[in-house]
Amino acid sequence: MSTTELLLPLIDAVVVRALAEDLGAGDVTTEACVPEGQRATASGVAREDLVACGIPVAGRVFATVDPTVRFTAEVDEGARVKAGTVLFTVEGRARSLLTGERVALNLVQRMCGVATATARYVAALPEGTKTRITDTRKTTPGLRLLERYAVRRGGGHNHRNDLGSAVLIKDNHIVAAGGVRTAIESARARAPHTSKIECEVDTLDQLEEALTAGADIVLLDNMDTETVEEAVRRTRGRALLEASGGITIERIGELARAGVDAISVGALTHSTRAADIGLDFTATSARGSKPPAR
Repeated sequence: MSTTELLLPLIDAVVVRALAEDLGAGDVTTEACVPEGQRATASGVAREDLVACGIPVAGRVFATVDPTVRFTAEVDEGARVKAGTVLFTVEGRARSLLTGERVALNLVQRMCGVATATARYVAALPEGTKTRITDTRKTTPGLRLLERYAVRRGGGHNHRNDLGSAVLIKDNHIVAAGGVRTAIESARARAPHTSKIECEVDTLDQLEEALTAGADIVLLDNMDTETVEEAVRRTRGRALLEASGGITIERIGELARAGVDAISVGALTHSTRAADIGLDFTATSARGSKPPAR
């Protein structure tokens, strides 16, 4: 299984922060009732059908708690799995497994949830369409790296990663700049030559203004499908078109058939529930005894 898309130093920073939050005062329950030498084997199990994602992140959690823990991914990232599938196994000191359990599950449940939701939206696209499903910057603070990776594993695409990665002129920028044309022309004059200019519009008149000003991409905000169809007709390929705002899975097919290039869905990250995954202890042994057979 490749983890090349997950930059380990950045992941480790997320893991350390999460563990510090959960272990600030230690693990009093585990230390009070689990013998120090006790060993255990446990399995991370999907309780529902899902898209597997974030398994290596769970491994980093346990490795951070205890480098001697042995972690094995049992499925590939992006695999569609059924309820009851073992996603990973972990073996080592029982105290270490218990201490890392909640943080490991929190992260992998979140990532599987995002990947699974994204896969549903992608599956709603008509066959053969050119339209992409993309995320937005409406991510959980501190978890954008993981959530955007999960979108990709679910078959979606990423929008701009941060404020510095692309020009996206929103409604408040337009007001502050003095209008659509002024905002686009100012951005064109000042932005790096490598940056495309995207502008949000919520009327067809604003669309015409953005196209005349030379916007490379136009975001059609909260438009009904009939208006989106008219926007596509008027644009005639002069700019890429992105539909956004109030997007539900039921609208994906009609928006794609209308001819937009991308549909951005904030709900992929801001409203998706965590997948149901549990960590089940399958065997324990005292210190010095032979580790459980796998």
